[in-house]
Amino acid sequence: MKGKTIDPVWSGTWVARRLGVRLEGADGDGGGLAELLGLALRRNPKRAHLLVSQVLGKHVPQSPATVYAAGYGLGERVRALLGDRAASAVVLGYAETATGLGHCVADGLGAAPYLHSTRRPVPGVRAAGGFEEAHSHATSHLLLPEDPELLAGDGPLVLVDDEFSTGNTVLNTIRDLHARHPRGHYVVVALVDMRSAADRDRLTAFAAELGARVDLLALASGTVSLPEGVLAKGRALVEEYETGGAGGAAGAGPAGAEASVPEAAEAAGAAGVVGAARAGAGCSVPGIAAGPAGPGRAGVPYARVDLEWPAGVPDGGRHGFTPGHRAALETALPALAGQVAAALGEGPGRVLVLGNEELMYVPLRLAAALEERGAAAEVRFSSTTRSPVLAVDDPGYAIRTRLVFPAHDAPADGPGDRYAYNVAGAGFDAVVAVVDSAGDTPELHTGLLAALAPHTGRVVLAVVPSYTPGGPAATAPSHPTAQPGEATTATTTPAATALAATGPAATVPGPAAAAASRIPDTPHRQEPSTVSEPRLPEPLRGPAFSSYAPEDVGWLLQDLSAVELEAPTEEREEAIQAGGAHYAESLPVEYQPSARYQELYEGALAASAARVARAVGTVTETVLAERTPSPVLVSLARAGTPVGVLMRRWAAARHGLDLPHYAVSIVRGRGIDANALRWLAAHHDPADVVFVDGWTGKGAITRELREALAGFPGFNPEIVVLADPGACVETYGTREDFLIPSACLNSTVSGLVSRTVLRSDLVGPDDFHGAKFYRELAGADVSTAFVDAVAARFGEVAEAVDAEVKELLATDRTPTWVGWAAVERISEEYGIHDVNLVKPGVGETTRVLLRRVPWKILAQRGAGSDLDHVRLLATQRGVPVEEVDGLPYTCVGLIHPRFTRGATGADGKAVAAQ
Repeated sequence: MKGKTIDPVWSGTWVARRLGVRLEGADGDGGGLAELLGLALRRNPKRAHLLVSQVLGKHVPQSPATVYAAGYGLGERVRALLGDRAASAVVLGYAETATGLGHCVADGLGAAPYLHSTRRPVPGVRAAGGFEEAHSHATSHLLLPEDPELLAGDGPLVLVDDEFSTGNTVLNTIRDLHARHPRGHYVVVALVDMRSAADRDRLTAFAAELGARVDLLALASGTVSLPEGVLAKGRALVEEYETGGAGGAAGAGPAGAEASVPEAAEAAGAAGVVGAARAGAGCSVPGIAAGPAGPGRAGVPYARVDLEWPAGVPDGGRHGFTPGHRAALETALPALAGQVAAALGEGPGRVLVLGNEELMYVPLRLAAALEERGAAAEVRFSSTTRSPVLAVDDPGYAIRTRLVFPAHDAPADGPGDRYAYNVAGAGFDAVVAVVDSAGDTPELHTGLLAALAPHTGRVVLAVVPSYTPGGPAATAPSHPTAQPGEATTATTTPAATALAATGPAATVPGPAAAAASRIPDTPHRQEPSTVSEPRLPEPLRGPAFSSYAPEDVGWLLQDLSAVELEAPTEEREEAIQAGGAHYAESLPVEYQPSARYQELYEGALAASAARVARAVGTVTETVLAERTPSPVLVSLARAGTPVGVLMRRWAAARHGLDLPHYAVSIVRGRGIDANALRWLAAHHDPADVVFVDGWTGKGAITRELREALAGFPGFNPEIVVLADPGACVETYGTREDFLIPSACLNSTVSGLVSRTVLRSDLVGPDDFHGAKFYRELAGADVSTAFVDAVAARFGEVAEAVDAEVKELLATDRTPTWVGWAAVERISEEYGIHDVNLVKPGVGETTRVLLRRVPWKILAQRGAGSDLDHVRLLATQRGVPVEEVDGLPYTCVGLIHPRFTRGATGADGKAVAAQ
């Protein structure tokens, strides 16, 4: 793709010719739609094609004046429609694509305050609503206004999106908000209206049912004509190009259609000398610092601008943006643009101002101000995005190139790739990357900035202070001091504890009460001690704690049995997903199996005991052969504990070994129990410690353990598991995804011990993590019966184990992380965009049904008795089971992507509350 070439070919031609997709306007030939839209392809189970706007400033770099005029003009039309009622209107934009567009519409409307939805939970800010966007790559939207009354009025509500395709998003939004604050008039604004006749009729009927007026304004309207089978053809085409089957890597072109971070960083290390020279090692312009180009910044030459932001003005509309904020920003814009222009230097040529996901409006206004003052020969604006789109370097395709880099703002949904389209190879002499201070992390420098460096002569980083309601405008230091891999203030923003009790016997409050009594606290994590070691207690053992025999396992935990920690499943889910609580701060109510479910468990145990025994033998023998002849088994409580008990019994039965076995706590996002590690190091050689878990799903705990042990030298961070369907570890009993009966139940198959608890008011700096011993469930306990049943099969599988271990020891078992890749794909295809809500494998799916708010279950087509218990639980909870092809797991559980009690899923159906 050449920098200044203007191709006469419509940027939807490539897709149209291959899939038969057509844009049809009111006059039957597309009208002005071809000027506004191009076409691209993406992975999505509902829509393979993507309408790519030419005037939105998201995927296609465009003149900022053009982008601003499109939204501002729509706002003027809304003002004319509303007349006197415009003064009482509120504008609501959709994240992430329409955040900037909504701002521009609000500007054109005049006096209206603006709010955009967000996918970034903010600790301490209570959601004023939420809804689903069914076709999006990321469905869940939060509404987090600083002023809780912003949406409470009865004036017109103006909803702004980039396109209006089916109307589902608008219906979900209006339904949610109308139930809270009814009003008589809604205005829907979009760049293009692509609804079918049936969709139009549905909106009309909905408005009549609601008893409200709904108007719609757009720059152009039409429909998308889709031939039969287009979805399957689109998927096949994406697969062909992404795997290089179409003559190379997707979109490979003169500039390289796709650049990953490692490639970009390597290129940046040898970077254009011009870039390094133009960055200026000692820039003296006020408010500008030259970015380091040495180790820790991947050698990326860049100039840094800490924007002298007007006090009290938000960085965007995430928490509301008033006419007063707008006036203050207008006054400050010339000076802000002057800072950026000074960093660009003389005659920069073509400049791209690059926004960041939801942060679009401020970068757009900066770009427009640079354009107006003639700070560069040409200024263009676009933004990074979460949305994965196929890149093909063809003039008839809308996404010519893409840069891929990791997220850098510690997103609530975990790590993932981000994208910048049509930047590589576009001939930009300089790129101004605009981020808020929450995203100014080491990962930004080794990710996005490193990806940009090979494709431009100069990178300028412009940082806007992140706005926190009720606090100072900036929530992170102006110049982060952390090196890559270290946390900065921005990435460790304290998370309010929504499910915090205030005393040793307090009950867990509901969300409303919890919101009023949040404990301000940093995420609780124990660190390696630098002072003299405290005296730690001895492990807890049965029968005083757990129903296992005392020699089977010692629990490096503290007993919290007297503390009321349980909360209803739906209440926990709502608080966890709202960002006000961590899953380890409370416990789910223990599931009590029905008679039918208990029968399924017994049947599963009878059918698979030998298979479990064989896997136990294989993993134990592999450990003895490769790791250490005298292992100290340390299971990760509690799923790993039955496996640790069984491994200990195998070693005793086959080799006469009496292996020590302990159970410790590890918490996703907060690490392993540091005091437990100190105890282990004081009593055993850390080199002999072998960490044991039940199974891998996507490998989250595998990563967590590796990171947590970085501060504890001597321990081997490589976990061993009974089953590794995600291909995340080297030492395992099997890589099959089959039913491990212990996954069917909770505490009653794990020594009557709860999940572990980590909460600052209960676990001090010198304490072990906590757990409960459910003595009252002794009548239903099958913990010892389970390990006895499996151990009884050791003799019959011994010969098969010996053969299998011999083969494994000669096999390359390097993890491929195929499970992680599958989870990321499923997260995108099903519009969840949060890998933490995708739980792969039979074991994890079972736990979704027992502990969380499930949305749907994906089952491998033709899966048999391994899923009988899953089907029963799904029926009991009213959760659909969808059979699919090409699933690398037997099944996958999807947690509802945005749960509030009474919420609906992306398909519009209510979530069953149990």
